[in-house]
Amino acid sequence: MSIEQGTFVQKYDLLGCIQCGRCTGGCPVTVRTELNVRKFVNDTIEDDRLEELSEKPEIWDCTTCNTCALRCPKGLDPFEVLLGLRSMRAEEGNIQPTARDALESMFNNGNPWGKPAARRVDWMEGIEGVEKVRILEPGEKADVLIHICCTAAYDPRIMPLAKNLVRVMEAAGVDYGFIGVEEKHCGSEARRLGEEGLFEYFDEENTELFGRFDVNRLVCLSPHCMNTFKNEYQNLNLPVMHYTELVAELIEDKKLELKNEIAAPVVFHDPCYLGKKNNIFDEPRYILSQMPGVEPLEFLRSRERSLCCEGGGGKMWVESESKEQRLAETRIMDAKDLGAKIVAVSCPFCLLTLEDALKVKGLEEEMRVADILELLGEAM
Repeated sequence: MSIEQGTFVQKYDLLGCIQCGRCTGGCPVTVRTELNVRKFVNDTIEDDRLEELSEKPEIWDCTTCNTCALRCPKGLDPFEVLLGLRSMRAEEGNIQPTARDALESMFNNGNPWGKPAARRVDWMEGIEGVEKVRILEPGEKADVLIHICCTAAYDPRIMPLAKNLVRVMEAAGVDYGFIGVEEKHCGSEARRLGEEGLFEYFDEENTELFGRFDVNRLVCLSPHCMNTFKNEYQNLNLPVMHYTELVAELIEDKKLELKNEIAAPVVFHDPCYLGKKNNIFDEPRYILSQMPGVEPLEFLRSRERSLCCEGGGGKMWVESESKEQRLAETRIMDAKDLGAKIVAVSCPFCLLTLEDALKVKGLEEEMRVADILELLGEAM
């Protein structure tokens, strides 16, 4: 593949790096993989080494958790260098088959799961206490437009989150609506898997789609969708929120009543794309604190220091070569040591990875992993 001279140096400001090593020192996956992001930043200065570096398997170990960017004293985003190397592989089609299939499905079906677009609203059936979910028509007014991520729309384990979000909106009297079958993937995982062109396609398509509705704000179930719409789309002139921000607002304004007791020690796991990417730490904890019976616990590694679950950065479709214990398993064992009975999350990927880790560790009888939306459904 031909590389323009100095492409990486200019795009990622590589000469601004002082090689202090704080990025690698804080990188959570270094405990189980060969990834050394500091070295990649240094080595990609040489154009003639880019092809060789892009073939290293550890470029796919990065979860884009943002720890390296938070720790960089020069304000750089070291993980972006790895995404640049991934894009070289994606351009040649030289990526893992699971990632390739996900990218093809994004383009053909508007989601990475290989599911038909016509079934994107199947989750709307059978919602307790809701006769019909409101799908907005072009030009129709609403305060809140809700974007349901692909995983919540198609994965049976995550569908209850979307259903409970509807129940919350109804109970609080929110003027809301959904897009329906025309809703598409946000493009976040396309970019993380190296397919910049496909990401730009979703940027243009979704910006035009959202513009059809007369709404005040866009609320996302997934922090990955929220981050993409809020921080990476070029021309989206619409305030973007995560559902925990809206729910916290509704509880504070006394529009949502939580009366049923949860009665359990609960520890909240900060999703990287909610916390480290967007500084949303307090709202999820506030919601949990308003649930009767909840005994709040805190991980030693929480908030900005939260341990990544390894679900981001396209990792749902790319397997690591490492056989060392996954970070999600470490997280579950940390929760067990705290005495938690519930590990609360607010991200579909975190829910899937941590729940899988719970099963691997054989702790299903001792504790559970639940999204805040599931707990809200129980507390309402």
